[in-house]
Amino acid sequence: LMYRSIMEEHKQVRTSGGLFDVSHMGRLKFTGKDACKILDRLCTRQIHGMQDGQIRYSIICNAHGGCRDDVLVYKNKDNDYLMVCNGANRAKILNHIEEHRGEFSFKLKDETEATAMIALQGPKVMELLGTVSKEVPELKRYRFLMKNLLIAKIMISRTGYTGEDGVEVILPAKFAAKGIEMLLKNMGEDANMAIIKPTGLAARDSLRLEAGMPLYGHELTEEIDPLSAGLAFAVKLDKGVGENEAEPFIGQNALLSIAENGSGKKLVGLTLEGKRSPRQHMHVLSEG
Repeated sequence: LMYRSIMEEHKQVRTSGGLFDVSHMGRLKFTGKDACKILDRLCTRQIHGMQDGQIRYSIICNAHGGCRDDVLVYKNKDNDYLMVCNGANRAKILNHIEEHRGEFSFKLKDETEATAMIALQGPKVMELLGTVSKEVPELKRYRFLMKNLLIAKIMISRTGYTGEDGVEVILPAKFAAKGIEMLLKNMGEDANMAIIKPTGLAARDSLRLEAGMPLYGHELTEEIDPLSAGLAFAVKLDKGVGENEAEPFIGQNALLSIAENGSGKKLVGLTLEGKRSPRQHMHVLSEG
C-alpha cells in the first residue's frame, strides 16, 4: 500500500516519477479465429478494426447495462489480443467469458500468474526512458510495442492510471526482479533515486481520484452504468447495427434505453473546503 507517506509518494509522482507494482491486475490472452468477435461481444468499445499495437479502454457490462469491470484490450495482431482487467474481478470476468462463450471459436489463457506488471508514472519518466530506448518515448498514447530484454519478451504500453504520462510494462514473472533491476540500473542509480521511487497503491488511488479516473467498486459497480458514470466515450451504441460488422455487446439494448431516457443518476466531482479528506459512503448534504 505504501513505502513512505501517501502524501510524499503522491507528490513524487506528480513532480518526478514513481514505480508501481500492479501485478495484481488480471492478464487474459485471447487467440483464435473468433478472438475479435468474442471481445466485441464482451466489450462496449469496438474491437473490430483495431490496429496492431493499439489499446482500447472499454467496459464489460451485465445484461442491465451495469459495469462488471473496466478493462484495457491490446491488439497484438489479428486473432491475438490481451485483456487487462481488475485483479479483484478476474475470477468473475473469467466466469463471465465462459458464460458467453457460445459457438465462438477462440482460446483463452489466464497469464496473470505467469507474468508481472509494473507502471512507471510521472512527468520525468519518458525523458528518462529515452536514455535506454529511442522507440518507447515515440509511442503514442494507448499504443504498445514488444521488446526483447535478454531472454525475455516484454510488452511496453503508453498507458497509466495516475493522470501522468508514463508506461506500463508486462514481463515474465520469473524475470521480473532481474528486469526491473536492469531497467533502473540502466537509468543510473543516482538518477533513479532522484527521479523514480517505489510507490504504493494507496497513492495510486489518490492520484487517480485527483485525475478524475474511475475505480471499480467505487465509481463503477454492477448497479452503475457507464453512461451515468461519464464514460460514454467508451461505449459504441451502434455496434452491430446497419453496416457495422462488429458483434453487439452484452447490455447494449439496456444502454440504448438509458441513452434515450436517462438513468436519473450522474457522476460528478466535488471541490472540498479545508484539508479534511472525505471517506467512502459519507453523505453529501445541502445547506438551507
